[in-house]
Order: sequence, then structure tokens, then C-alpha cells
Amino acid sequence: MSTRSQQRLGASSLVLIAAAFVAAVIVSNQLFKGLRIDLTENRLYTLSDGTKRILRGIDEPINLYFYFSNQATEGTPTIRDYAGRVREMLEEFADNSRGKLRLSVIDPLPFSEDEDRAAQFGLQGVQFGVTPDPVYFGLAGTNSIGDEETIPFFQPDQQAFLEYDLAKLVSTLASPERKVVGLVSGVSMSGGFDPQTQRATPPWVVYQQARQLFEVRDLGTSFDTVPDDVGLLWIVQPKNLSDATQYAIDQFVMGGGRALIFVDPVAAVDAEATPGMPQGMPPMGQASNLPLLFEGWGIDFSAEQVVADAQLALAINTGFGGRPARHYGYLGVTSDRMSADDIVTAELGTLNHAMAGRLRLADDGGSDDRALGLEPLLSSSPVSGLMPASRFAFLPDPSVLQDDFVSGGTPLTIAARIGGTMPSAFPNGPPSSGIDADAGDGNAGEDTDAVELADETDDADGQPSGAAEHLVESVEPVNLIVVADVDMLSDPMWVQVQSFFGQQIANAFAGNGAFVINALENLAGSSDLIAVRSRGNFSRPFTRVDALRADAEARFRETEQRLQQELSDTERRLGELQASRDDTGSLLMTDEQQAEIDRFIDQRASIRKELRAVQRGLDEDIENLGTWLKLINIGLVPLLLTLVTLFAFWRRQREDRQ
Repeated sequence: MSTRSQQRLGASSLVLIAAAFVAAVIVSNQLFKGLRIDLTENRLYTLSDGTKRILRGIDEPINLYFYFSNQATEGTPTIRDYAGRVREMLEEFADNSRGKLRLSVIDPLPFSEDEDRAAQFGLQGVQFGVTPDPVYFGLAGTNSIGDEETIPFFQPDQQAFLEYDLAKLVSTLASPERKVVGLVSGVSMSGGFDPQTQRATPPWVVYQQARQLFEVRDLGTSFDTVPDDVGLLWIVQPKNLSDATQYAIDQFVMGGGRALIFVDPVAAVDAEATPGMPQGMPPMGQASNLPLLFEGWGIDFSAEQVVADAQLALAINTGFGGRPARHYGYLGVTSDRMSADDIVTAELGTLNHAMAGRLRLADDGGSDDRALGLEPLLSSSPVSGLMPASRFAFLPDPSVLQDDFVSGGTPLTIAARIGGTMPSAFPNGPPSSGIDADAGDGNAGEDTDAVELADETDDADGQPSGAAEHLVESVEPVNLIVVADVDMLSDPMWVQVQSFFGQQIANAFAGNGAFVINALENLAGSSDLIAVRSRGNFSRPFTRVDALRADAEARFRETEQRLQQELSDTERRLGELQASRDDTGSLLMTDEQQAEIDRFIDQRASIRKELRAVQRGLDEDIENLGTWLKLINIGLVPLLLTLVTLFAFWRRQREDRQ
């Protein structure tokens, strides 16, 4: 074959290979369209099942407007990286919505109509030092009936809850009707009449805030059933509830209803004067509990013990002595004592509590039959312990609590999320079918066989008589939030209300109200929304590079310290030589002094050379690491994929021949 023929054959082969490559790319794009593999550690690019169900349940179109100042953030790579993450997740939402989500990405340039529209939505323009123009980084959504929901600005430090925030916005627009919250309260949160002052008392601020977001329906403290349209019970200071009422609550929870429960060993907000109390003493706070339900559900709470904390204790004005005193029962729970993984507490600051109790799961002998879990939301510090509730009665000087305080050395749970499979507190059916008034003494905790129950209650037709709807176990994993403190809801614990030109202005100095609203919003949401939990962070540090840099900095500091020590030794040596001279007043240096200085100069040059070598070595290590990563990403990974593809092709050919 001639040289020219070989050249033509080689050129034709290259053309055929190029054409085959293009054809393979086109075919693969069609065959594997939409197919992706998420290899990130926390599956950042995989939507949770709850989010997917929310997106599939959208009936009417929803418009999403993602405002991001692309030009104004050219000098802020951190914001730009996170904006790319937000945009990718929004596109993932749109891809899974079956066309019901319509996403628009907008760069609101200064003085443009887009910027005016962003301001109308209530999005925040944040001023960064690197640019004179405001930076918009928020989301607005509208539904078919004109409702609007916004995320004013995406906070980079809250990226773990990005999917939850987006799912919540979409869920709210998809189901705009206000959720019904059933209030069961032993205190007058909605306002009342104070017989001492002969004046009407205003509603609590937290109650007013809840009414702005939900339809809060007062169910009272005596009822036999929970209305069907109530999806969440808000139980506050339950005292001496009847068995029928507790049974209604139990069956509501067993049927999938959620509950936010506040109990308290000493509720100062529910104070009651005690006969024989010394003159001038404040009324004694009352306890509240759900012993029948808690015992049957497997929750351990004692109305006779208060959490005392030496580290989180607040200084309060007692009115005695004219000087504030630290009260071990009044706690300022800081963010480091809250769950950072739960949406209810992740963004909160300090929460104030008064004479709170302790929560934990009941000891069931080590069995795991109930599969019940407790996730602490609020905890005391390790320097805390339990004290008798009676110790906090008639306490003019709270400093006396320090006398007999004993730290247990471990944090105590003040508020918790309870989840999992839960048994009914009424295993024998409703109270009228065999549970008497003494059921709270322990009968609820007995493990009754469901078959024997059915045999005892069957009527002539073979069906349970009057107990056909009774649930002996939760039909789905329960979701409860229990807080062992009622006082945290009262205004004096977290908010100051002032009158401003006839308007009542509430200035919060603690996050108690935000905690309650977060809990109500989370529990009142759909089960799918509750299933969307926190995700891992998008920003991933270069741990290997950080380790190299930390090692280099350690060696650098060590060499610097050696240089400083050499300088100090030289100064000391020069001082000794100067003091030993006979002509101490002379400014001329002796030969020994000059030699010492020359030695130090040489030593300093050598040490500085070492410092440069350390820094240069760091740069070389990082460059070498980068080179290896490039080789792996550019060469090794494609090679491995090619080998896997060839192996699969060979194996298929072999199977076809067989």
C-alpha cells in the first residue's frame, strides 16, 4: 500500500471515529436524558421523598421568581457559589413538579423595573463593601389566586435548611387555606379579667401571633372528640383533664394528629394564692401534667422536679434587697444548648424559661417494642440538676438555691420532639368500656392483648361493640413536641409591649415567640413537609489543603519563635558584655560585642531562609496535590469509565455468542 493510500485511510478513520463519537454523544443524551448519579456525601442534589410528594401534589401552577444580582456579585465568590446551589435546587424542584412550577431567574439591575418588582415583593437589597449597588438574593412565589410568599434573602449560614425553606414556600402556595389549630389551655391566653385590678387582661403576644398565621380554635378543657378539621392540638397547662378528654387527645394522636404540648412543674403564670401564705409573698405557681397519657405513651415527666442550672441561671430582680440575684430556676437557654439539626430551633437565639421540668423516655426495661424516639430540642448545661418543686415556693431570696444545689454533670432535656410508633394510653378502649377514674394510677401502662380485647367487646354480629374506631397503636409515626415549661409563653419572659400612638408595639428580647411559631408551623404542615429535614452544607472545605496549611503554619511559628528567642539571647548577651566592661560609659563596641552581633545577623539570615523554605514548601505541597487531583479527574476517572464500558461491552458480546 502506498504512502498516500495510508494517509487517506488514516484520515478516513479519524473522520469515522469523530462521527461515531458525535453519534454516541447524541444517542447517550437521548437514552440517558434526566439520568444522574448523586455522589455527594450528604446527597445534596437528591430531593427528599417528602419534597417530591409535595411537588407531585401541586394542582395549580405556581410561579417562582429567583432574584439574584449576578453582575453586582462578581467580587463575592462565596455568594455566587451559594446562588448556583440555590438555582440548581430550584431547577430540580421545577423538573419534579410535572410542569406546575414555573421558574424565572432575574438579575435586578439598579434602577430597573426588575429591581422595583423585587422591592414590591419585599425582597431585601443588601449592601456589600465590594460593590456600590445593592445585592438581591431572594425568592418570590405566587399562585393562581394571587397569594405571595417570599424568602427575602438566602442566608449562606442556613444552607442546611435550603430544601426545607423552598419546600415550605411551595407547600404554602399549593395549599393556601389557613390551618386549624385546636387550643386546649388551662390558662387564659386569649385575655380575660383580673379580679385584683378589676381590668381586662390583653391576650398573650404569642397567642396573637399564632392567630395571624392560623385559625386558632379554643376547644376548652372538656371535650369528647377533636373536630375533624383540626390538624394540630396546642395543649398548654393541662390540669386535671377528664379521662374522656384525655382519651380524645390520645385517639387524635393515634390517628396521625400532631400536638404541641406545654406542661410545667411550677407555672408562675398560673399562680394561685395558698391559704396561710405569709403576707407579701407571691402566689404559688401551679403544676400541670398529663400523667395518664405520658405514662401510656412512654414519656417520663415529673411535676415534682425542677431543672436548676448554675451556668444558664438568669439574674432577676426579686424586690428584696434592691439587687438582682441569680435564680437557678430562671434559665437563659443559649443556642449552643439547642438542636442545630431541627428547623424549630436551628435559627434561634436565647430562650428564657422559669422553673422548667425534665423530659425523657420512660424506662421500659430495655425493650424496644415501642420504637419511640426522643430528640432533644432544648437542654440545660452540664452544670445542672433536679431540685424539688416545693423548693421554689415562697422564695424571697433565690440565692439560697445555691446552698443545696448539686450538679448532675449531664444536660437535662427541657423540650423534645417525640417520634416513632406509639401505643395508645387506653389499651382497653375508651373509658366507658372498662377504664375507671383510677386508670391514671398505672392501668394505662399494662400491655393488653388486642385479641383478648376484641373477644371481650364483640357484639352479636362479631364486631366490637362501641369501640370499632378505637386505635390501640398509632397508624403512622407520631410527631409531638413536648415542652416542660409553660412560663416561657408568657409576655414577661420574652417580650416587652409598649404603646406607640395608640398602637401596641411588641419588642422581643428573647426567641420564645419564634420557637412557638416555628413549632406550630412545622407541626401544622403536611407530613411531607415535616419529612424534609436538614441537609448537609454545600460548601465543602479543602480538608487536605487546610491540613497542609495548618502544618506549615505550625512549623512557621516554631521557626519564628526560635528567631525571637535568638534575638532575646543576643540582647541578653550584649547586655552582659556591656555590664562587664570597665569603661561602661563608652559607646564603642568591643570585639566580643561586634562578634555577637555578627553571629546573630548570620543566624537571623539562616532562620529567615528556613521561613521562606517552609512557605515555599507549602506552596509546592498544594501544587503537587492539585496536580495529582487533575491527573485523577482528567486521566484516571475517564480511563476507569472506559475500562468499565469495554468490560460491559465484552461481557455482552460474550453472552450473545453463547
